[in-house]
Amino acid sequence: MAKVALIQRELKRAKLVAKYANKYAELKAIVGDAKRSDEEREAARAALQQMPRNANPTRQRNRCEITGRPRGTFRQFGLGRAKVREMAFAGEIPGITKASW
Repeated sequence: MAKVALIQRELKRAKLVAKYANKYAELKAIVGDAKRSDEEREAARAALQQMPRNANPTRQRNRCEITGRPRGTFRQFGLGRAKVREMAFAGEIPGITKASW
């Protein structure tokens, strides 16, 4: 199990990303729009830098839903590799079976 504080930190980041998602998308669109003036684009960059650091979606980390493990996480299941293996062998994940040939 991961530390509870680390899991809570990720939840806090997720809330902050959701809160600023619209503003972040608008500013990124302005920065990437070549038709805008340089002053507008520079102002958008400055506004992006003024936003909270944890509002950036790239700071989020995929974690196992059960154990909180940050590495070896399958996006499809939202689980760590060890839990995927355990649950697959127990037949708890539909459509997943042990390979045999």
